[in-house]
Amino acid sequence: MKTTVLITGATAGIGRATAIRLARAGFRLILTGRRNKLLAELQQELRKEFEAETLTFCFDVRRYDEVEKHLARLPEGWSDVDVLVNNAGLAVGLSPIHEGLIDDWERMIDTNIKGLLYVTRCIAPGMIARRSGHIINLGSIAGREVYANGGVYCATKHAVAALTQAMRLEMTAYGLKVTQICPGAVETEFSIVRFKGDRGRADSVYQGIAPLTPDDIAEAIHQAVTAPEHVVLQDLLIMPKAQAAATSFHRKQPD
Repeated sequence: MKTTVLITGATAGIGRATAIRLARAGFRLILTGRRNKLLAELQQELRKEFEAETLTFCFDVRRYDEVEKHLARLPEGWSDVDVLVNNAGLAVGLSPIHEGLIDDWERMIDTNIKGLLYVTRCIAPGMIARRSGHIINLGSIAGREVYANGGVYCATKHAVAALTQAMRLEMTAYGLKVTQICPGAVETEFSIVRFKGDRGRADSVYQGIAPLTPDDIAEAIHQAVTAPEHVVLQDLLIMPKAQAAATSFHRKQPD
């Protein structure tokens, strides 16, 4: 029986790269995201390239009613999820607390914290009943450090770190693995979303450095998933060579 992996936020970036990497390795995939067209295109690509078994659901992890509708009662043959990759997340805005926009805060808190909890609440009970499973939460360097103007985003990723530790303490007795993967600067839609479509500001984040790619993180997730049964990669911090800390970069000057 092939391993079944559920990946949230699969339409772009790390989620999409992880879907491709795991499809190449022969896993069955349940893919979720908010953009149905991109989900359909990814599903078609995975079937064509790898003959991958895939199931897709288009919904927003911020809505518990939608999460429960799609994931609490998965179709026959797909209900035993072996690996959950809680990837869906975002940063919105870059401003000090006293100038922050409430809508930005709510989007980050609802997606990064509550969305992770909602999906885990639906999937973890089945893993516990089977005494088998692996939960992988996507954290961030922002969950280990705090930087000015990113306080709420950093707080959400610190929450992911705390929740991951709690899951590990609670679920080890049932034979579950729990992993947190914390990337530094990865060139995805992350900065475009943070700066609300301002590509100039987004591109400046990566200027003068070679950032991580989504494939780099997908490879780490694959390594975590395929580790021997008695081995858990509990907490991985992955940084580009040019990045020493959350806001510390060595940028090459243009010639």
